[in-house]
Amino acid sequence: MKPIPIHASNPGPYTGDGNWTWLIRGRVTTLVDAGTGEPKHLEALERELNGDSLAQVIVTHSHTDHASGVMALAAKFPGVRFLKMPWPARDVRWAVPWEPLGDGSTIAAGDDALTAIHTPGHAPDHLCFWHAESRAMFCGDLAQRGTTIYIPPNLQGDLMAYLSSLERVLALRPAQLLPAHGPVIDDPEAVLRGYIEHRQERERQIIELLREGETGPDAIVTRLYRGLKETLVPMARESVLAHLIKLEREGRAARRAEAWHMIEP
Repeated sequence: MKPIPIHASNPGPYTGDGNWTWLIRGRVTTLVDAGTGEPKHLEALERELNGDSLAQVIVTHSHTDHASGVMALAAKFPGVRFLKMPWPARDVRWAVPWEPLGDGSTIAAGDDALTAIHTPGHAPDHLCFWHAESRAMFCGDLAQRGTTIYIPPNLQGDLMAYLSSLERVLALRPAQLLPAHGPVIDDPEAVLRGYIEHRQERERQIIELLREGETGPDAIVTRLYRGLKETLVPMARESVLAHLIKLEREGRAARRAEAWHMIEP
């Protein structure tokens, strides 16, 4: 399997330089993730297909930068199939005939097969696609070299689930991660363990601030993220909130209205 990276041409505040989609050519020519329908993406995809038909698009999760391009792809390539894990509240925004994937689903792709691995946390419907023979994984937004992954509670992000997903992927011992953002990751264990260590350190910092008397995400963001660009503050607030919710679910913190405090043993 030799997947071809095709850039989705959608840079932005939340997408950075933009998304990568991955084309797998063969008997069942497959695109991993749909981009956002940018004409440059469609043109690049058509060039790489070089006259071949696109059989299917498999989507890692329902966030706009990964799924919204299905409408343009459906118009450009009539008859293409669209597959993802259902998230009905979001799927209705893109009226294509979605076919459901679940944890453990096997998908013919190119001349090989991929296995869907449910890896919630960044999104409840997040899937990675595992190629067992090469030990390569299309990892969507599970990982991105050089930055942490956004866990948005207000979009059903879940930090506890995300940490469990990292452990699950580590147990597979992947040789390579092919992400939706940034370069290919050739040292998956180091990157994923670094994520876990970073989250543990961030949790320690938040606990310390709660013990010092800070009671809300906004105050904690101000203390933790000094000099942060104003446009990134909402993302930082969601990240802090994800940690606070984790502590609450573990019985280590509690809140009344928007005021949080530690529950000391």
